[in-house]
Amino acid sequence: MILLGVGISIALVVLVGFYVSKRIEGDSSNFLVGGRMLPFWLVGGALMGSAVDTNATLGNTDLAYEFGFWAGATLPLGLALCLLLTGLFFAKPMNRMGLTSFPDFYRLRFGRSVEVGASLLLAVAFCMLVAGNLVAGGLLFDYFLGVPYWLGTIIIAVIAVAYTGTGGLIADAYTAIIQMSLVLIGAIGLLIWMISTHGLDIAEGTGPLALGQLSDPAQGAVINWATLIALGIGDVVAIDFMQRVFAAKNPESAQKACFSAATGTALICVPFGLVVLAAHSFLPDELDGPVLFVLLDQYAPVALTVIVLCGLVGASMSTANGAILAISNVCVRNLGGVRRVHVPGQPDPLLKATRIAMVPMTLFSIALALYVQQTGILLTLAFDLLLACLAVPFIAGLYWRRGTVKAALAAMAVGFVVRVGLFVLTPTIYGVENTILYIPNALVGATFDGWPTFIAFAAAIATYVAVSLAMPPATLRGLDIQVAQDVDDALDDPDRFEHDEAAPAKAAAAESV
Repeated sequence: MILLGVGISIALVVLVGFYVSKRIEGDSSNFLVGGRMLPFWLVGGALMGSAVDTNATLGNTDLAYEFGFWAGATLPLGLALCLLLTGLFFAKPMNRMGLTSFPDFYRLRFGRSVEVGASLLLAVAFCMLVAGNLVAGGLLFDYFLGVPYWLGTIIIAVIAVAYTGTGGLIADAYTAIIQMSLVLIGAIGLLIWMISTHGLDIAEGTGPLALGQLSDPAQGAVINWATLIALGIGDVVAIDFMQRVFAAKNPESAQKACFSAATGTALICVPFGLVVLAAHSFLPDELDGPVLFVLLDQYAPVALTVIVLCGLVGASMSTANGAILAISNVCVRNLGGVRRVHVPGQPDPLLKATRIAMVPMTLFSIALALYVQQTGILLTLAFDLLLACLAVPFIAGLYWRRGTVKAALAAMAVGFVVRVGLFVLTPTIYGVENTILYIPNALVGATFDGWPTFIAFAAAIATYVAVSLAMPPATLRGLDIQVAQDVDDALDDPDRFEHDEAAPAKAAAAESV
């Protein structure tokens, strides 16, 4: 029954994805940003589909079960915080700019060199994000269906790319509505079942009211806050989040979508942590798989198990396909320099190139998933890197016109060197053994875990401010909110910064920077 239920849910999602793909009409604008005409509820569902992944559910439950509620909850709450901050400060101006990919901002604000550096970092980080979701999918297929782990990761990846490669962001948005509905029903159903059958008895010192997890370093407070900050601020530069913000039909819809997605993410993911904490009272000491899988397989009703697993598979595919689409767009457009030239009746080069690029990006993500079989950690590590390197140039670049190209490059370089340097010296990553790349040493111990996130972020801030103040003020490189509004008002082309020859002088000047 589990196999049948999961199979039906996957088939339904794929069919919907292929059905809406006819709306692409051979135009990369429709494929990549939904023609910039999507309503807030559809954008909100797509944003939730990116946030509610198997890192925030399966990774959340594993960490909560082992270390306490806040160790796991900081994953989904960090993502919800990011969506809240994006709605408050970034959704409107970024939607108003009419960009096609997030690194376009770095090009317009700082120039080509920063665009290339940002694109490389974003591509690597998001391959890690995709890998984390493929890990969870592979573990699920292995545990419940007996399919080898490596084959399960390939199956999830192939299915996700199949309908997204055809229908793009439009297919991703519509299928995310189905997938998020299944996850929400499963989360609420699991919580109700736990309360009605076993009660919600959570051991002292491990539940949501055990605030020592947020104040006492011995209880993991530093790691928990590092996770929250890495996701809450580092995820602001997420290319899949921003691509959905660009797709909203107007700035107000983009903002509403962020707020609704933040609420939905918290409502869906927090119950999973409560359920596994309550399950501590009857689960065995030694588990033969992820705690949520054991709970579903051996204790929960079959119907509820099917619903939750369908939701988890959908969440894995939803995040993976959106991230692969965004990575491919960045590689082709911002690294390869392929621009949109849509002529009715003729192939759109950006559309074709993006679809081709999805194949190697998927293969790289699969390889990473086979090498690092971790959920939750890959998500946090990816955005920890983006927090150290790209969050400062983006936020400061949007709101402070004094920042310069050299300041952005210096902040990216310093943040990268500090974060990677501390990473290889620290024996654990957010409480988990560093099996990715650790150099044994006597300088740094496990108690230092969590601090590298704050140190690298602070180093990037200090570098950006110091270099900016030490150099002459930029003349035109101040594409802040007001300039973006002026440029936007001057353009009639919905693709805005794409066609200089048809744009007014102000738009051409913006493109030149």
